[in-house]
Amino acid sequence: MAIIVKDLVFTLHTRNSTYQMKVDDQKTLLHTYYGARADETDFSYLVEFLDRGFCGNVPGTEAERVYSLDYLLQEYSTVGSGDYRASALCAELGSGTCDCRLIFDSYEIREEKYSLPGLPSMFDSEREKARTLEIVLKDAKEAFYVHLLYGVFEEHDLITRAVRIENKMDHEAVVSRAMSLGVDFPRNDFEFIHFHGKHMGERQLERSPMVHGGIDIRSTRGASSHQQNPFVILAEKVTTERQGQCYGFSLLYSGGFHVRAEVDPFDQTRLVMGIDDEDFRWVLEPGSSFTTPEAIMCFSESGFEALSHSLHDAVTEHLIRSPWKKKRRPMLVNSWEAAYFDFNKEKLLTLGKEAAEVGLDMLVLDDGWFGKRDTDTSGLGDWFVNEEKIGGTLGQLSEEIHAMGLSFGLWIEPEMVSEDSDLYRAHPDWAISVPGREPIRGRQQLVLDMTRDDVVAYLQERLVSIMDSAKIEYIKWDMNRSLAAGYSRLLPKERQGEVRHRFVLGVYRLLEKLVSRYPDLLIEGCCGGGGRYDMGMMHYCPQIWCSDNTDAIERLRLQYGTSFAYPLSTISAHVSACPNHQNGRLTPFKTRGICAMQGTFGYELDLSKLEEAEKEQVREQTDFYKKHFALFQYGRYYRLNSPLENRDHTAWEYADPEKKEAIVSVVFTDLHANPKIDTLLLRGLDPNRRYKVWLDGEEQGSYTGTALTRAGIRLPIPKENYDAYQFYLKEEV
Repeated sequence: MAIIVKDLVFTLHTRNSTYQMKVDDQKTLLHTYYGARADETDFSYLVEFLDRGFCGNVPGTEAERVYSLDYLLQEYSTVGSGDYRASALCAELGSGTCDCRLIFDSYEIREEKYSLPGLPSMFDSEREKARTLEIVLKDAKEAFYVHLLYGVFEEHDLITRAVRIENKMDHEAVVSRAMSLGVDFPRNDFEFIHFHGKHMGERQLERSPMVHGGIDIRSTRGASSHQQNPFVILAEKVTTERQGQCYGFSLLYSGGFHVRAEVDPFDQTRLVMGIDDEDFRWVLEPGSSFTTPEAIMCFSESGFEALSHSLHDAVTEHLIRSPWKKKRRPMLVNSWEAAYFDFNKEKLLTLGKEAAEVGLDMLVLDDGWFGKRDTDTSGLGDWFVNEEKIGGTLGQLSEEIHAMGLSFGLWIEPEMVSEDSDLYRAHPDWAISVPGREPIRGRQQLVLDMTRDDVVAYLQERLVSIMDSAKIEYIKWDMNRSLAAGYSRLLPKERQGEVRHRFVLGVYRLLEKLVSRYPDLLIEGCCGGGGRYDMGMMHYCPQIWCSDNTDAIERLRLQYGTSFAYPLSTISAHVSACPNHQNGRLTPFKTRGICAMQGTFGYELDLSKLEEAEKEQVREQTDFYKKHFALFQYGRYYRLNSPLENRDHTAWEYADPEKKEAIVSVVFTDLHANPKIDTLLLRGLDPNRRYKVWLDGEEQGSYTGTALTRAGIRLPIPKENYDAYQFYLKEEV
């Protein structure tokens, strides 16, 4: 069974892991174990009660001086309880200071996964239903309750976490920190892995030893951000792709977040994860409640590879709702790098004609189709079609694109407003800014106050009007600046600390309305590229523009880091022009195609400027991707080496889960005179089967799975700078 309770010992089992908590004699919910699959032994026998200097004692235990929350492993720690480590909850219950101490109240087991209204969360599927454990904690003095929610997905080694905080007092409470999870480990042999970055350089893997004191990563930008990502790993120092224990933690949230991992004076490790608490202050009126975003925990005893596979499967099966989750995504050409703002109907139809001739599925009209929008300094918020610019109605343009055999998509940026816009002139109060202060501008635009019902209603009306005026199968939802000071004119002074979270809830509310009204619509998330690449957005957007950096070689590192948590089907990747628009690099067309196939494949260039030989390569690439899309999007993904460690080449593999076929991609990143001969060990093959191997379409021979995975396959010698190759393997029958 997934959840076993005996004598207030709570044991959660997945296929390969066990998680355990226990209510002790002081009614504290202790954390006792998280790791490889174990039995129902009460692991609190490992707890040692000692007199720890300068560690305060829980009331009633002062005489012995050995019971302190400052060293015990806890399930959900609080500020003011005598625990001076990173805490999960900071709540002021009427005294004017944070003084909450939680004790056990009750529990309940349910046969279905809990839900979080208004927030993204994992859900039950036909293949697997999660069981829910709800443990209720209560403040030791006040009628203030904390509901700890656990969902157990056994097959994916996944446990979900969320917290509902409930005020049953007769006066208000103020919550200034509400983490979605806290986990304590009785050990200090971990390394901390996170994925830092910048605009055009997102999700760069960084691995460092844990330290006494702590490591903080956070986003204060109102979005999960380019600079950090709400996914981290705790790993044993020996952990590699295929060996060692590791724990993955991800927050299903698209706003600012905070992760703190620290080692205490007694070499115990604690990790807390949740909403960014730098400018967070939530007022809980009597009878009201607050629900945190969901977080997930995933365990692997066999290295990063198994961890990624579990996460990829869980996101695909239990988080992405779109009917596109298992369908081939349209191979599209986007007008942005092809034309930027400089387009008209003739240019768009020419781009569409070229797209149809080379086998693409969709034309996407990017920025510039609405209002007075010929630069990025005006027009945002005026979601009315510029019929003069596109030479007619949007419906007419869409009809002509569809007549070519293509579907049609559109770029939008609903959360933003230009000061040079009719919307801002009519409703300046709809923009987030502090009265009496000059607003902080980004990209010469302001942020709409998504906490307001009237703003969300306006955007819903405008977007529905546009969607209903034309046949539109795809939306690219962008966000091109960060929030600065969070302020809403509809909230009183004491509630301004709620703005940032309410903003994210408003975004989710608008997305939910669109997804409900247009269930077959494919929405691609974007935030200046990968600035909101998180599992929260994936609940609404089954794919996300990975980065505004379209350079194939830099994408190797970007997509490598992304793959640790996120399925390849969520990575939107395109072939772009050379020299590359971001860094000027020259890369072979073939290489650009192989790199872009590491996600949902498409093009970001002016097809009419390609030479005929390049157009023929486009046809070959689109044919190959269509034929093997199931492998590219849903095959088992293997990182065969790391672009951060191997300077000569980067290799990865997609293998059929039934081990009947595979594709191996190799990109050479450095050239050498008198080169060595490299071999590559493959993964995901059956050692007892024989596979025929092709290299770029030419048959190379037949080999056993044992030979390919133990001895490997020889790599060709690159013929030019940034050369690339693809192997295709198919079982011989």
